[in-house]
Amino acid sequence: MAAALMQKASMKSASARVQKASRTRTVAVRAGKYDEELIKTAKTIATPGRGILAMDESNATCGKRLDSIGVENTEDNRRAYRELLVSTPGLGQYISGAILFEETLYQSTSTGKRMVDVLNEQGIVPGIKVDKGLVPLANSNGESWCMGLDGLDKRCAEYYKAGARFAKWRSVVSIPAGPSTIAIRDCAYGLARYAAIAQNAGLVPIVEPEVLLDGEHDIDRTLEVAEATWAETFKYLADNNVMFEGILLKPAMVTPGAECKNRASPEVVADYTLKLLTRRVPPAVPGIMFLSGGQSELEATLNLNAMNKTPNPWHVSFSYARALQNSVLKTWQGKPENVPAAHQALLKRAKANSDAQLGKYDPSSESAEAAQGMYEKGYVY
Repeated sequence: MAAALMQKASMKSASARVQKASRTRTVAVRAGKYDEELIKTAKTIATPGRGILAMDESNATCGKRLDSIGVENTEDNRRAYRELLVSTPGLGQYISGAILFEETLYQSTSTGKRMVDVLNEQGIVPGIKVDKGLVPLANSNGESWCMGLDGLDKRCAEYYKAGARFAKWRSVVSIPAGPSTIAIRDCAYGLARYAAIAQNAGLVPIVEPEVLLDGEHDIDRTLEVAEATWAETFKYLADNNVMFEGILLKPAMVTPGAECKNRASPEVVADYTLKLLTRRVPPAVPGIMFLSGGQSELEATLNLNAMNKTPNPWHVSFSYARALQNSVLKTWQGKPENVPAAHQALLKRAKANSDAQLGKYDPSSESAEAAQGMYEKGYVY
């Protein structure tokens, strides 16, 4: 009898401990002010056959682009070029989002219409670059870290008021440098803090852990470094309670280093890149918007097309800058009479990548110029 009573008391005690532990482990469900809007915006950008036009070059970098065609780097010329891009008729059929530099977010076209309004009329979601650029990382292997967390909450709130609905923050990892643990960790933590701040201001964060093309390394080394970088990134995103359904990922494709003699076919690049996605990216992330990273227009499109030959849990698409704009600049040459032809050049590249997002790209009509590489060693954005 006594033994039975002792056993019953012990069971009650154990049950109480379990209930107490259960209460202790209870996690509050995230319910942010903008959650529904963030999910809707991310899904809008990640719609079939569409991708992102990255036109967020700083004024200095935009100046380099203009200089390449003999056009002076003035605010009026920058406005004219960016107006050319956003006003391309029919662009919204292939482009779902456009990343702007701060100057462009507040600019108006020559007719007085805000650039943001021109994009919205085309069904293109306006975005904004929010980081403050890369600077040397102390006590590392010559690596960099991204500035801009100070005051980011206030900037994001202002950008939202101005019409932006998604944001971009770029961090990089360099393979030839090592890369160091501190650089990977800083890249991942900075991206996570930015993403949390952006979501709380109503902006869908584009998370961009870029593994640079610089180097002679092979594709296996790229995969190794990318896996380590993405693992840290998603760990810190989770630690910071970032809602995965309300982000977009903007990584580099898994390719050999730009100076590696053993090049990889689009099928191999697709195989390695999809392997990385499967190993590291939660299916809750709605869109993977690859950057071109100095690939030729043709190469970037072929690789994207190969990735979309098989079903994916994500919307695997593009967020290209040079791989969409290179032909446009060369066609425009800063001359008003060339604007219609420049519009057609942009539409051609946008449609090619739209087809690639659907796995239906046909390269037979591409020019030899589209295959010209755009890689620049040590490229500074």
